[in-house]
Amino acid sequence: MNLIAKICGVATVALSMFTAAASAGTIDDIRARGVLRIPAILNEVPYFNKDPRTGEWEGFVIDMANDVAKSLDVKLEVVESSWANAILDVQSGKVDMAFAVTATPVRAMSVSFSDPTYYNSFVLVSAKDELNDKSWSELNDPKYTFAVDMGSAQDLITQQFLTQAKVLRFKTRDEAIIAVTTGKADALVNTMLNGLVISKKAPAIGNVKVPTPVLSTPSVIAVNYGADETFKSFVSAWAEYNRRIGNNQTWILKSLEPSGISLTDMPPGFGFGG
Repeated sequence: MNLIAKICGVATVALSMFTAAASAGTIDDIRARGVLRIPAILNEVPYFNKDPRTGEWEGFVIDMANDVAKSLDVKLEVVESSWANAILDVQSGKVDMAFAVTATPVRAMSVSFSDPTYYNSFVLVSAKDELNDKSWSELNDPKYTFAVDMGSAQDLITQQFLTQAKVLRFKTRDEAIIAVTTGKADALVNTMLNGLVISKKAPAIGNVKVPTPVLSTPSVIAVNYGADETFKSFVSAWAEYNRRIGNNQTWILKSLEPSGISLTDMPPGFGFGG
């Protein structure tokens, strides 16, 4: 009996050690590392901006990520990336999460999504008054030409709602903007957030116009599918809490201030809270 009792005792200790090791999850790994890693993209105001003099990053994504890092009691580490590579960075484990991700079904097969951090509406940016107060169905006409950056969320909108219109697709957003300012296209299709910045930076392109019905998409945080449920629940809870109490919109508006944009510049009734 003593031998059996000893064996059972050793087994119990071994099991408890295994359970403790197994419970060391994603949050424990981040805390042990001491940093929360996110991808950031150069010159993507108001999301990201790197000061060339100090090397410091700023923008509303940085403010959001700093708050998440503070909640985890770690520092923030920024990994320079691109929009195209951000999801790959999450998949490969190069970063722990990526912000400002548009939740699409295709991307959902690659990474796990949090609850929305904010909502972004799809808009037109144009100087043409004839495009005011139009519906998407009215805009879906061969007489109109639209410019869009290829492969973006707004490109998906053109493929679904502007199938009869002429759509010029460009590799970069800047090329699409030039197409509108030079008269090759009637309007730029983009998001409310980008549209506000673009119209301020390049007044010749015109102002933001919101077709009806209003089409909005959630912006989420992407995390690796291999992350444990505790971490995923934490990230979603952070996103939902800060969106509902207005912190996320406050960070967004703060990042728009250097561009001379305030909440009054948005169409009546619009915000980022959803």
